[in-house]
Amino acid sequence: MSLPDLEVETLHDERTTFGALMGERATLVVNVASKCGFTNQYAGLEKLHAEKDGLAVVGVPSNQFGGQEPGSAEEIAEFCSTTYGVSFPLLAKTDVNGADRHPLFEDLTTYADEDGHAGDVRWNFEKWLLSGDGKVIGRFGTGTKPEDPNLVAAIDAAIN
Repeated sequence: MSLPDLEVETLHDERTTFGALMGERATLVVNVASKCGFTNQYAGLEKLHAEKDGLAVVGVPSNQFGGQEPGSAEEIAEFCSTTYGVSFPLLAKTDVNGADRHPLFEDLTTYADEDGHAGDVRWNFEKWLLSGDGKVIGRFGTGTKPEDPNLVAAIDAAIN
């Protein structure tokens, strides 16, 4: 099954496909958390979402890293909206590692990041850039900020 065909659940309990969220656009998938030292990356992700025509950003809350996403769906949505003005879609809280890993991350974790790491997600705010047809173009580690020139160049190449 291709990534666009995968069934996902949004933070608002809506069942859809990943492809419906992508809308045939390049997509940046980011595992996110509200109480992490990297949470301020939400601002840059929202800026990319708003300013990069042809790019979708999809946030995937996970509580698997230091318990840094403990809130309910409503609390996560409220925090993201009021603190960072997040308007991009967020999935329901999701396991990205382990036996209950979502099929989306079964696929995404097979790709290596810029340091050559493939496999388990190592921390919050790892990023995967997908082409409009759902093929993984690149994986970027937690320390890669949304405004990083290498990430922005990869996004620009994917949307042009």
